[in-house]
Amino acid sequence: MSNDSFVPVSIRHLSKLYGTVKALDDVSLEIGAGEFMSLLGPSGSGKTTLLGMLGGFNRPTSGSIFFGERDVTLVPPHKRDIGVVFQNYALFPHMNVGDNVAFPLRARGMKGPAAQERVSRALATVELGGYEGRGIHQLSGGQRQRVALARAIVFEPRLILMDEPLSALDKQLRETMQLELRQMHKQLGATIIYVTHDQREALTMSDRIAVMRNGRLVQVDTPQRLHDHPIDDFVASFIGESTLLRVERAGGDAVRLSDAILRTTRPIPNEGEILLAIQSEKLILDDGALDQGWNHITGTVKDMMFQGESLKVFVTLADDRVISFRRARHHIGNQGLPQLGARVALGLHPADTIVVPRTA
Repeated sequence: MSNDSFVPVSIRHLSKLYGTVKALDDVSLEIGAGEFMSLLGPSGSGKTTLLGMLGGFNRPTSGSIFFGERDVTLVPPHKRDIGVVFQNYALFPHMNVGDNVAFPLRARGMKGPAAQERVSRALATVELGGYEGRGIHQLSGGQRQRVALARAIVFEPRLILMDEPLSALDKQLRETMQLELRQMHKQLGATIIYVTHDQREALTMSDRIAVMRNGRLVQVDTPQRLHDHPIDDFVASFIGESTLLRVERAGGDAVRLSDAILRTTRPIPNEGEILLAIQSEKLILDDGALDQGWNHITGTVKDMMFQGESLKVFVTLADDRVISFRRARHHIGNQGLPQLGARVALGLHPADTIVVPRTA
């Protein structure tokens, strides 16, 4: 398939009411042709409702949806030319793999060698070449997920929608499938809209991420921008591993945390309560080698938690609030390992000193 097969998606002032409850509240979003866009948010944020409207499975109360120049707001699902991958795979247990993948083609009147060639190509794309005759009951969870993906791409749709397709898989298989989905997207060049509540999954796979809360878009940005430049406390708490602590303004480019003055290279909100979003991976143990340009935070080691690839160290500040930082595993041993109750100094670069407004 070529990128010419795919179209941009334009969501314009979309709202959905269920009685007095606003499941979607004036959502507008532009998605580029061939883009991998994730809709990320907690349960009840509106992401699945939005995906359902893109698929034509439910209608908006107001607003419109365009695929390219075509208004599809009221077009039924089977006329939208979209592939859909559901959370539960939705495979037919009485059909073998080949028949499951061929089902969208038969529904469109395609049979014979041309259809078989499409099926073989789709299965090869998801690394299941030669599995046509297998029964669904003979497949692992990851293989069933691949069959669902093959079925979604076999008729070369203009758009692929995915509704938490990896949530039923165990952690290791889920991470493997994330990488495979990313590679498949690069290979196909497809426009993909992906619903998830897992921020790490969204960060791993997406070109951009739309963070949703209470039926509204909070921030739409690249994974790196979302992680490094959250717009408010909700995004900061939802993306990455952040501890949010109330701080006071201490000049135009600084805030006060406990007994420390921290400079930042980022704008500080002028009004309202502000919070410092401390990301564990941005804190480093200060052994005296850091220059004076770094921010310095001191505290007492409260606890340590072994987490396989790293050690998470919890530090109590002078005002009894707790922050954490990580030590890579090669530091775990007799050298460089902080002791419980010991005083430690931590470094935080001004460029990594994130101050956000409190919104809730």
